[in-house]
Amino acid sequence: MQNIYDTRQKIKILFLIVSVVLVGAFLYVSNRLVEDLSVEERHKMEIWADATRAVASMDINTDMGLILKIIESNTSIPVIIADEEGNIKDQRNIRLPQENPDEFLKRELQRLKKGDNIIEIYIDQDTKQYLYYDDSILLKRLSYYPRVQLGVMILFVLIAYLALMSSKRAEQNKVWVGLSKETAHQLGTPISSLMAWMDLLELNGVDKELLSDMGKDVERLSVIADRFSKIGSRPEMDFVCLNEVLANATEYMRRRVSNRVKIETHLPDAAVGAMMCRPLIEWVIENLCKNAIDAMDGEGRIDVWLRTEGQRCYIDVKDTGKGISRKHFKTVFNPGYTTKKRGWGLGLTLVKRIVEEYHEGKIYVKESELGKGTTFRIELKRA
Repeated sequence: MQNIYDTRQKIKILFLIVSVVLVGAFLYVSNRLVEDLSVEERHKMEIWADATRAVASMDINTDMGLILKIIESNTSIPVIIADEEGNIKDQRNIRLPQENPDEFLKRELQRLKKGDNIIEIYIDQDTKQYLYYDDSILLKRLSYYPRVQLGVMILFVLIAYLALMSSKRAEQNKVWVGLSKETAHQLGTPISSLMAWMDLLELNGVDKELLSDMGKDVERLSVIADRFSKIGSRPEMDFVCLNEVLANATEYMRRRVSNRVKIETHLPDAAVGAMMCRPLIEWVIENLCKNAIDAMDGEGRIDVWLRTEGQRCYIDVKDTGKGISRKHFKTVFNPGYTTKKRGWGLGLTLVKRIVEEYHEGKIYVKESELGKGTTFRIELKRA
């Protein structure tokens, strides 16, 4: 059977790859825009430096109108011109405070000296000045734009991904509940019919021992129907002795497997109590045992342990089967994951739902080694 979960995983990976490519493309375009604007401002400052040089060394042929127009055209780029000794000769587009403006300019000059935006102006052979400039407000705002854009894109991708997963999860839940309720409903009619037939057979003098065995099977079907009917609704919790639950569940499985499978239950001497829905927890243990039997190809050993520590109790189901690779420790609980040729891969998903959603516990692969076996652990609160 094709693994439905693998297909869904490929769709998720494809979605993430497309998202990363789009984010990368937007960032590339934004960075190029900022870089191009920075180069353009550099060119403007070089022209401005040439105009300043022309003013300092002007003669009768100098077109002062054009030069002054170039100088006055800079209305956005902060500029400081200083000589070789650091004395400030001119400044433009720097908002000066009312108190100590000269000290403020000196601090700004020291800050600009640490940057790369410096242009040398050769007035003559013996005189040189330096033009220090800062990025314009527009360029500074645009430099933050890629970061803001990255954050927005990541947030958008995250929301879209969560919405997609939430939608799929809601759809899965509806399918689960509908399938479970319908299964319970469909089982109800033949179970009632079988009970009526048993009464009729008893009236006709059929062996009571035979009818007793049939009655156990009908009772078992009733338990299964009851379990399915509880999926999708909050089950009633009762104080239950876990020792009895594990003993009954493993004994039921022990009677229905071949002699090639050995099932051992290891229980503490003291009774361990917990608030739970007994039919559902028994279903969990039976499902884990069935999975273990499948993993062992019908031959091996299953050990079920019950331990306590503080206010927690731990149930370990250990088998001697094929084992699970570490990369599948979490995916084994996803709908559709199965290694069998037949089946829908829903058993462990049901187990996880019962333990974690209904009983507020945890279930996970405690340890596993390929070719040697797997241990599933269930954690529950003690009453």
